[in-house]
Amino acid sequence: PCLVLGSHLDTVRDAGKYDGMLGVVAAIECVHALNTKGKRLPFAIEVLGFADEEGVRFGCTLLGSRAVAGTFDPTLLEKVDHEGVSMQQALTDFGLDPAQIARAAHQHDDVLAYAELHIEQGPVLEAEGLSVGVVTAINGANRFLIEIDGMAGHAGTVPMNLRQDALAAAAECVLAIERRCASVPELVGTVGKLETLPGATNVIPGKVFFTIDIRSPRDAERLAAAADVEQAMQAICARRKVALKIDPTHEGRTAACAPWLREQIGQAIAAERLPVRELSSGAGHDGMALVDLTDIGMLFVRCKGGISHNPAEAITLEDADTGARVFLRFIENFRPDDTRA
Repeated sequence: PCLVLGSHLDTVRDAGKYDGMLGVVAAIECVHALNTKGKRLPFAIEVLGFADEEGVRFGCTLLGSRAVAGTFDPTLLEKVDHEGVSMQQALTDFGLDPAQIARAAHQHDDVLAYAELHIEQGPVLEAEGLSVGVVTAINGANRFLIEIDGMAGHAGTVPMNLRQDALAAAAECVLAIERRCASVPELVGTVGKLETLPGATNVIPGKVFFTIDIRSPRDAERLAAAADVEQAMQAICARRKVALKIDPTHEGRTAACAPWLREQIGQAIAAERLPVRELSSGAGHDGMALVDLTDIGMLFVRCKGGISHNPAEAITLEDADTGARVFLRFIENFRPDDTRA
């Protein structure tokens, strides 16, 4: 059986250089350090670099890690990019055989655990003056596409009390989302995209599209928030006499990091005489797929300003070194879970 280490090789457009790749390089460097010291471990180590965690080209995420977990959906090969090229064709053009994807699947009994080092992609560690942290869970997420239909009209001739302003209704919905998601620690809600039609200065908006993204490390809290937000939007739109359409576009459950791995990563941090800080991950990671195969654990490394998916993404050499030292210590002292089924 092996301890699997790694992260993803891809990132988004106009991104930085540490998201994903830091974890791959750190894992390789840790194995190199073990080899240099001539240290043998009582288990195998496998370092993996996953393809297409972000899903930029085809709109579907975690492709490499789902293949390793044995949960890759072959129907995704029919997905096409904005130029009409299918995933199957893209893989073939690159010299790969899509029929071989199933061979990447690992078996549960062959994997002891999965561990990943990753930049935090958030501001918590920096705000608290900490270089590393233990991840408790990868937050679950619900996403929706919302359409509000009102009545477009002349901006100068329709009295305020007679308007069916789709944008005004949407604005009230956005504030309702903000209020609800600010009411519970670690629950977050975001309206990241909003489109107004017809989009003219002197026309009352008749139609609005916007997205909602709700995340939490606790599934029950996330689902309750999503239900409350839906109820609030229905009430707002009914009062304003506009039509509401809610289209769920994504639902992903929380991927909890195994307590026994959290403990061992925390022990590695403490052994480096650093404070042990636990925090959840608001961003998605390959562990969300690999949790279907084995227990997962993650180590976060501080990043400057919490900035990620941006050319300004940055970490210090000192933090990279600290993260690698903690990760190496974790690997050297790794103890498989005796209770695993």
